[in-house]
Amino acid sequence: MEHNRKLILTSLKKARGTLDKVIEMTENGAYCADIAHQINATLGLLRSGNRELMRDHLQCCGREKLGSPDTRIADAFIEELLQTWDVATRK
Repeated sequence: MEHNRKLILTSLKKARGTLDKVIEMTENGAYCADIAHQINATLGLLRSGNRELMRDHLQCCGREKLGSPDTRIADAFIEELLQTWDVATRK
């Protein structure tokens, strides 16, 4: 879990740095395509961090909840995952 946490934090901190660069570029009137490129890089870093976070959540909480003898716990976890998926895949 600690290894995943380091990967997640690395992605999030890189995304924050890249977003700061996007803001600076926008304030300084940089070329639009260059700004868009940096925005896409930020989104990629956020997706990477989110993917690692979800992997950790599934390996830790998911195993426990899906293996619960109480089906309501497993059902609630599945619903949580579906809601998270819906938010992540909205355009």
